[in-house]
Amino acid sequence: MTDTILANATLVLPHEVRQGALVLRDGRIAEILDGTAIPAGAVDCQGDLVMPGLIELHTDNLERHIQPRPGVDWPHQAAIIAHDAELSSVGITTVFDALRVGSVVNSTTNYGEYARALAHEILDLRAKDALRISHFLHLRAEICSETLVAELAKFGDKDHIGIVSLMDHTPGQRQFRDVSKLKDYICGKHGLNDRGFLDHIASQQAMRARVGDLHEATAVAETRRFGAVLASHDDTTAEQVAVSAAHGAHFAEFPTTVEAARACHTHGIKVMMGAPNLIRGGSHSGNVAAKDLAEMDLLDIVSSDYVPAALLTAALFLGDLWGDVARGISTVTAAPAAATGLTDRGHLTLGARADVIRVTRIGQASALRGTWVRGQRVA
Repeated sequence: MTDTILANATLVLPHEVRQGALVLRDGRIAEILDGTAIPAGAVDCQGDLVMPGLIELHTDNLERHIQPRPGVDWPHQAAIIAHDAELSSVGITTVFDALRVGSVVNSTTNYGEYARALAHEILDLRAKDALRISHFLHLRAEICSETLVAELAKFGDKDHIGIVSLMDHTPGQRQFRDVSKLKDYICGKHGLNDRGFLDHIASQQAMRARVGDLHEATAVAETRRFGAVLASHDDTTAEQVAVSAAHGAHFAEFPTTVEAARACHTHGIKVMMGAPNLIRGGSHSGNVAAKDLAEMDLLDIVSSDYVPAALLTAALFLGDLWGDVARGISTVTAAPAAATGLTDRGHLTLGARADVIRVTRIGQASALRGTWVRGQRVA
């Protein structure tokens, strides 16, 4: 294969930023050169940042493509391919597609099973090499549901499941500790009146009391069967974090308080926060601000959550906040790679997988100039 040389670049290396060039060969980083020389046939990056491809651990973006409007079910293959193309266009080269497992079929807020069928479609396109970037599965195990055990049983260790997260949306705790925030969301989405909302809370709390412990234990056991990494979600108290640690959680998605974030670090659990929270300056749910955790050195990993383009912006924002571009970029490259056991990517080092992006900074914004996956340009 012909070498790809990205020259006259500002290389974001694991612990420093310096001028140089990358040589991509046979899908790997073959050479890292110093200086601003531009060899014959090289791409002149004109001083742009060249960094590892971004790694996304938790995104709802595929759901937006599958249901672009309420009640619209878009053809799934087309949706997956469009989702994949969008991620490559914003510098994401590895994604863990988040799929909900656990449904509710006997409530005014019914939501049905979809994860197993959609996973088949993602894995089929992956096997056919129809996707630009690397796709793994992230199963969001809904503890407060009716069908979690049966749905998890349909998956196995050949399904490329990288993450299982414990999602407990029981009203009155975690993300929905402030029930008024839940009321705005549920009533707006399902058109419930006050009586209907109170009935919803009662039914959800009763369901959690009836099956919650079984579902939590099953999800933890199934994570081990899959060979996946376990993540907690919306931990709020030190006690909840202690439970997550006992389960073996590797990282915590979106802890809602400083108390929980501090407890995570005490237990050796990495803290992941959402890029939209960081960029907007606060949580839309009224929980702790990601920027506050960053200033307390309690932020390790960033996820785009519901805005794919926010991932790169947030990493550069953190680089400016900390006065350390390499550290900021590591929250979306090396740190998520380490949290999920992907040792072959997330860093510009000799022999690493050649997932690389080129970025121009424009004031507080940035523009992607190229995405390479295994040394081949995909965007």
